[in-house]
Amino acid sequence: MQPLVIKVGGALLDSVNEKAQLFQTIASLVNQGVAVVLVHGGGCLVDDWIAAMGFTNEKLDGLRVTPKSQVNVVAGALAGAANKLLVANAKQHDVKAVGLSLCDGGLVNAEYVDDRLGQVGQCRVGEPTLLNSLLADGYTPLIGSIADDGEGRLLNVNADQAAQVIAQLIGGKLILLSDVPGVLDGNKELIDKLSPLRAQQLIAQGVIAGGMKVKVNTAFNTATTLQDSIVIASWKQPQDLMAFAAGNTCGTLIKPEQK
Repeated sequence: MQPLVIKVGGALLDSVNEKAQLFQTIASLVNQGVAVVLVHGGGCLVDDWIAAMGFTNEKLDGLRVTPKSQVNVVAGALAGAANKLLVANAKQHDVKAVGLSLCDGGLVNAEYVDDRLGQVGQCRVGEPTLLNSLLADGYTPLIGSIADDGEGRLLNVNADQAAQVIAQLIGGKLILLSDVPGVLDGNKELIDKLSPLRAQQLIAQGVIAGGMKVKVNTAFNTATTLQDSIVIASWKQPQDLMAFAAGNTCGTLIKPEQK
């Protein structure tokens, strides 16, 4: 059975009930023999920490600008506080969680995205041994989206893109969860299936923008790379995970372009 790679956004950290339901669902999946890896962001927490330090939050094309002066704060929020809070919450629901970052075990190789973004990286697959060993022993890795450049410097990585690479690394099925039920059209209605053509039209119209634009582009890239469908859904509806793991539909389905 394919491992399930779940990406969640940082807004989940403040959602006590939904967080509990999510980890209860993950526990059920693991008990049914589905290996789970959770990749997380922590944008809301990062925003708070950046502001508390007197810095300015800035984004470019949906990605957080991360100057050298801020990268340690971002890493502390994502790979530190957010990661360990999620591990602690997972333990409450009998999930054998292990907190990691993208730096650990050579999981990924990262490089800089754009000088304008500062310490922001993009990843490619690295070494799967650590994850495979943990999954084989019944652990659920929770991975914060902080990588390194191979020369001792930390890089902030978009969590959607990080989840894509982790899914590629272990041959997993990927579901991207956020605080909306999926990709919405101009009338705020759920799009159950999204083609590349319609996605580009909605991006050009500004309907799909910011973080959702990054999420959609990542989903199409991952679907094509893995030649497997990707789902964008909501962590507010954890039952969607059970449906997805069982091969049923939920959220917005992103189908791969044929190679």
